[in-house]
Order: sequence, then structure tokens, then C-alpha cells
Amino acid sequence: MPLVLMCGHPCSGKTTRCRQLTEYLAEIHPDVKVVVVGDDSLGVDRNNIYNDSKHEKAIRGSLKSEVDRNLTKETVVILDSLNYIKGFRYELFCVSKYARTPHCVICTESSKDTIQSWNSARSDTERYHEEILDELMMRFEPPDSSHRWDSPLFTIQQQDALPARDICDALFHKKPPKPNMSTQNPPLRETDYLYEVDKKTQQIVSSILASQKSMLIGDLVSVPGTAEKYCITQNLTLSQLRRFRQQFLTYVKTGTTTKVDDIPKTFLLFLNKCIESC
Repeated sequence: MPLVLMCGHPCSGKTTRCRQLTEYLAEIHPDVKVVVVGDDSLGVDRNNIYNDSKHEKAIRGSLKSEVDRNLTKETVVILDSLNYIKGFRYELFCVSKYARTPHCVICTESSKDTIQSWNSARSDTERYHEEILDELMMRFEPPDSSHRWDSPLFTIQQQDALPARDICDALFHKKPPKPNMSTQNPPLRETDYLYEVDKKTQQIVSSILASQKSMLIGDLVSVPGTAEKYCITQNLTLSQLRRFRQQFLTYVKTGTTTKVDDIPKTFLLFLNKCIESC
């Protein structure tokens, strides 16, 4: 079943719209189970979480795990959280793609005065501290319907009615993403598979680092193990490439690649996606 990502500034009406959609689904699709995942369901203190980047990263991981666990053929999952980082929305898009289910993004928009007013009306335990509220609004990365992980996108102003029918059309009548290397079950791996992944990706990282010293933005770099070439769109640091390589190693451990010979090409595709989402 589909995944719905709520998105917007704090106190912009996400939970209200989530409740409206849940009620509409219960009326129109009573046979569909709806699971709402959010900060409240994890019992977290918003101010403590969003005041510490490590805690915030951990809670995003918990939210993603809850979505992944509940996303089944019988369940519609609604993630009622800020989801203000485009990279996190991309990760959730990949979760829905792996599950071969449609997804959509609902972005709520309200004026700053309204947001501050609604925040002030909350109880002490639910209210954002003023400095946290301001920081989250500044850090917000608005969704863009031209990005596949933000599409289809429904942007709802404070005075708008929820376009529930259009949302349901996108969720229930849209074809799920086509299976590709990341969504197909792999065959049994060779016994030295992870060793080969580690070795080949390290060779590619070394090749890119060496090429950046003498080549310009836009130049194509030949890398070991594949006819595909890497295009230099920006000069990456060693720490960035190490981080991307570590993410790829974690990625392949879930069983998402096929043959050893495909590792270099797959790593280049993965690397390009990481750079694109930065």
C-alpha cells in the first residue's frame, strides 16, 4: 500500500491534514488499514531532538525504520513529521520504491504569524521553543515536484480544503515504480562478494580523487571495472567519498546488487544519486 509524506514548517497544519486524510480514507476505503508514524508515536521531546543534530539524525532513522516496518500490501502509511530535509525524503522514496508501492508528498503552508500563533497555543510539552522554531523554519528545504522523490506533490495553503480525492487517485490509481536493480531480489552471492565490493569501490574512489587533481568540472573520468565514466560535477573531498562509499557498502549488505562485475557501474550510479541529493 502507498506511503504519504507530510511535509512543512512546524505548526503549519500537518497533523490536522493528516487527520483529515485518515478520516477520509476510513470513510471511502474502510477496508484499508492506515498507520500514522510520527514524532508523537515515538514519544520524543521535540525541543531536545531538534536542538541536537545527533539526536535528530537518530530520530530520523527511527522514523524511517517504522515506515519500512509498517509499509505492507495491506497498509497505507502516513509519516506525520517535518520531513524538511530533501535527502531524507529521497531515502523514504527509496523505501517506497523497494516496497514497489506509490507514494506522494503533502506540503502544508501557513504564514509565519499563523505558525507562531498556533505554536503559542500549544501546551508546554508540545510547544516549540522560539529559537528552535526559527531555526527549523530557516533550515526547511521545500519540496519540488520536478524531483521524482517529491512527486506527486500536493501543496496546501491554510485556507484550502484537503484535495482528498486527488490524493487517493495518486495513491491507489498510480502505477508503482518499475522494478530495477534496487528492488529486485538478488541471486545468491559469491562467497567473497563483500570483499570484492570493498576493493572495487576503493579503486574507484582513488581514481576519482587522482583525476580531480588534473581535470576540470565537466570532464569524464574512466574508472576501473566498467565502461561507464564518472562526470566531475564538483570536487569531492576524501571524507565525502569515504562517506558515500560507506553508505554504498551498507546498501549492498541488504542484498540489492547482483553480480560482482556489476559493482563498479552500480557504485557510479549510487554515487551520482548521492551527489544529486546533496
